[in-house]
Amino acid sequence: MKFHIDTDARTLSIDGKEMPLYSDEGFKAVSDLWLKIGWNQKYTYTFQWMGVPVIQLPDDMVRTQEVMWRVQPDVIIECGVAHGGGAIYMASLCKAMGKGRVIGVELEFRGENKKKIESHLLSPLITLVEASSIAPETVENVRSMIKPGETVMVVLDSNHTKAHVAAELEAYADMITPGSYIVATDGCMEYLEDVPRGQPGWTKDNPAEAARDFLKAHPEFVLDMPGPIFNESTLTETPTHWPHAWLKRVA
Repeated sequence: MKFHIDTDARTLSIDGKEMPLYSDEGFKAVSDLWLKIGWNQKYTYTFQWMGVPVIQLPDDMVRTQEVMWRVQPDVIIECGVAHGGGAIYMASLCKAMGKGRVIGVELEFRGENKKKIESHLLSPLITLVEASSIAPETVENVRSMIKPGETVMVVLDSNHTKAHVAAELEAYADMITPGSYIVATDGCMEYLEDVPRGQPGWTKDNPAEAARDFLKAHPEFVLDMPGPIFNESTLTETPTHWPHAWLKRVA
């Protein structure tokens, strides 16, 4: 791909296709390239939330906040905890909203990660489960922590292979409350096969592919990507690492 920006002429061209630089189309083109480079350079590894590394694109974190405020979940299940910044972030939103708690499922906590989460001031709002997210006994253990009538949201951020995400979607889908979401994160992998840190096969082996297949088999869910809610611009798409991720239960 040949990408050319002429700031004097205020134009942008991709493989000879020219567009205005200062336009919604231009913004999307530059954003898509920026996301690829940023992912390769580990841009998301430069942030913490309340002292804990949070390996997420800030744009996706803000969208998560918008959805959580709208849904008001009682329980957020996070599959894939890693350093714990995501769990701390969502717990801080629960604290601010005055409701909600986080169940974090992690196959294996590394180093001091578990101790840091358990000693954090928000730890009372977080329950950690160290086990495979798709093991039947893990799924039933998590299910037993949900009280009757509670609103449930799930974020899938563990193993990002298509097969694993597909298994997680099937395992946790029936826990999702109508009007709430199961989120298959990091579908951006399907666009990253050609970057230096990419891997061959990611165009098909990624969470977005699992989400698309899931939707075909589950009409009770629809794709409902959170776009700008407050919007004094003409933009309808914004930067994200989570394309095709937000699956809303409608029935």
